Amino acid sequence: MKVVAIFLFTMFCAFAQLSFAQSATNPVPAANSGRPTISPPATLTPVGYLQFENGTLFAEHSTEFSRRFGTSQVTKLTVLPRLELFLQSEPLAISNSEAKTAIHEGEVFAGAQGILFYGADSRPTVSLSYIRRVHVSAAPELDIGTFQQSGIILLSDDVHGFHVDTNGIVAEQIEGAARRAQFGQTFSISHPLGHFTISAEIWHFSQPFLHRNAVGNLWAVSYSVHKNLVVDAGFDHGLTKTSTQWETFVGFTYLLPHRLWMDHHLKQR
Repeated sequence: MKVVAIFLFTMFCAFAQLSFAQSATNPVPAANSGRPTISPPATLTPVGYLQFENGTLFAEHSTEFSRRFGTSQVTKLTVLPRLELFLQSEPLAISNSEAKTAIHEGEVFAGAQGILFYGADSRPTVSLSYIRRVHVSAAPELDIGTFQQSGIILLSDDVHGFHVDTNGIVAEQIEGAARRAQFGQTFSISHPLGHFTISAEIWHFSQPFLHRNAVGNLWAVSYSVHKNLVVDAGFDHGLTKTSTQWETFVGFTYLLPHRLWMDHHLKQR
């Protein structure tokens, strides 16, 4: 319930800020969303601005459930030009298996992402990310499973009008007293069409306790309502027997239009 309360509070704060107009001398920067693909970008959100990424996901036909509905919430804050902090949670997870319905709060993860190299010309932006689970849930998992901790190398680049994000992932999965390494790779490509952006992604994760592999193909479309507010929708289809066969999702990304602190050189003006 505490996680749900935090989720509702942050949602209230986000929408409350929509009513505040911005001055011409303090324009709102653009949101930099990790939605709707699995691959988060190597680039960070604007320094000093809170960003919220919220969504719902409906999945069916997986190894742990027949149907599952969940809500997700990710809060991001870049505190330095090269360092972003984030908290991701699932306030609600409703699953159905063997005609039984279960309602749980999902797991909570905290993490940080830092830029190693800024992109320039034909060189991509390269970042490293570390994520750790801070709350364990009894809710059934998707085909990717859950992890105790995870390290990610992220690359992002723009190539001939297309934006590319790719991730390499190493995670630690736990089942009882057993610990196993999980490896994953994601590759997404997107192309803007006016206010719309079309995205396609292929991804793979090993399933160490099943000795199998989960592979999926994702398609999504997002629409920029304002540069700090983006809505999205899409679907994902599993390509192996141990993959979740179908997932559909909708969500939005909202960057609060007021910076939490001023740069030192702006304070002296």
